Amino acid sequence: MDNSDVRQITDSRVLAAMSHPLRRRLMDVFKVHGPSTVGMLAERTDQAPANVSHHLRVLAAADLVTEAPELARDRRERWWRLVTRAVRWSNTDFDADPAARAVADAATSLNLDRHVALARAWHAVDETTRATWNDAAFSTDHWLRLTPEELAELSREMIDLLARWANRDLPDDDADRRPVFVFVHGVPARP
Repeated sequence: MDNSDVRQITDSRVLAAMSHPLRRRLMDVFKVHGPSTVGMLAERTDQAPANVSHHLRVLAAADLVTEAPELARDRRERWWRLVTRAVRWSNTDFDADPAARAVADAATSLNLDRHVALARAWHAVDETTRATWNDAAFSTDHWLRLTPEELAELSREMIDLLARWANRDLPDDDADRRPVFVFVHGVPARP
């Protein structure tokens, strides 16, 4: 993913719009499955279509999703897609306004909760499902001694590595490629 498809969010209203568990999940569904109708989204999230429609309107008002009328087969069918493939924000961009900073902190917390929930869901699957992946799923952690500049360099390298995998051309080999969630955090901490 190149940086032109990443939106830098500096408006706390946009963060507030995406800081809802279902809206966050809808954005993930778009990332994995691409443009979708309300019906498809409802099926993929086990939600009522009316609920999905409501949350899509909130995301659209924040310019996070948009309609994709070119995909409709008729005038009744409504397709939606992400405006950009990814978003990012820095909590420090919201330091001048305590209310905006609270929204940014909440968005960061929700994001981390989503990451942890996906990892926990994997560890809760049955042995047969786990065996299918032949111990390919992984987790790792390391304690490094870094300067802020070195941590920023590591961050860029990790993002570039994941982007290379995300943007690669998929071989036409009929292999069963399923969505795999990868997340990495590098934060200053005390052991």
